[in-house]
Amino acid sequence: MAAPELRHLRYLLAVADHGNFTRAAEDLHISQPTLSQQIRQLEKTLGVQLLDRTGRTVRLTDAGAVYTDHARRALRDLAAAERAVHDVQDLTRGRLRLAVTPTFTAYLVGPLAAELHSRHPGIALTVRETSQDRIEAGLLTDEFDLGIAFDGPHLPGVGATALFTETLALVTGTGPDADGGGAGGGRGGPLPVRDLDGRRLALLGGDFATRVHIDAYFAYHRVHPHTAVEADSVQALTEIVRRTPLATVLPEAVTHDHPHLARIPLDPALPARTVTLLRRADAYRSAAARAFTDLTHHLVRTRGYPPAP
Repeated sequence: MAAPELRHLRYLLAVADHGNFTRAAEDLHISQPTLSQQIRQLEKTLGVQLLDRTGRTVRLTDAGAVYTDHARRALRDLAAAERAVHDVQDLTRGRLRLAVTPTFTAYLVGPLAAELHSRHPGIALTVRETSQDRIEAGLLTDEFDLGIAFDGPHLPGVGATALFTETLALVTGTGPDADGGGAGGGRGGPLPVRDLDGRRLALLGGDFATRVHIDAYFAYHRVHPHTAVEADSVQALTEIVRRTPLATVLPEAVTHDHPHLARIPLDPALPARTVTLLRRADAYRSAAARAFTDLTHHLVRTRGYPPAP
């Protein structure tokens, strides 16, 4: 019996992912009859039916589900092997796929990318902004090399290294239209959280883990600010608070590179979160990934971020 070829595995996974031969064929840039013929050839080779074609949507049979699970791992490991072969230890070239949760694009990704480019200009960096659960799933499927997110229960197989402690604070503008003083900027100390009851704020949308964290803090202290603006990016919020009397709640580090923003600690302080560098525990660590890990730890120290517990 002839062994299945790699194209058979890719064709089967495409049909499984799309649940439809037509869309899978379009994605693979082959004709539908060719795709159907190749899948039937694979089934004949294995001597088992892999796909249930009787419904409106093509589904995996029990045997197909088991086979595709192994096929995904095989293709993932093969891709990792190819990267290992082409890995250049002197870092004159390479590729790093980084995934981060959204708030880090406002204060951490830029300095990290600048440091990487300065030290190793031959390394191509790809950055993906997404949720923590998708980061961890992507690490396990070899979609990402590294992730930056928060400590907590992680998926089995995901390793985490603590980087620093992220603290949140009230953030206001410093310009003539801002209300930094009215928010407590001239108090010389933290702002009691009760002073935010009824105050108009600009906040991240409810899909952000940071917003969930903020809402839980307000609810615990029985404070009910008025959300005047919701934004789906930290960059939008910083522009809004720069130019209006509105304040927001963001990581303190967001203000480090923004002279037009001021941070005001709250009393009691919002619960801190431990920022972690994530990777697949058993993944091959390329030279680029090792270099990026080292420079991340160096940058965290030099920028003075609070150490992780």
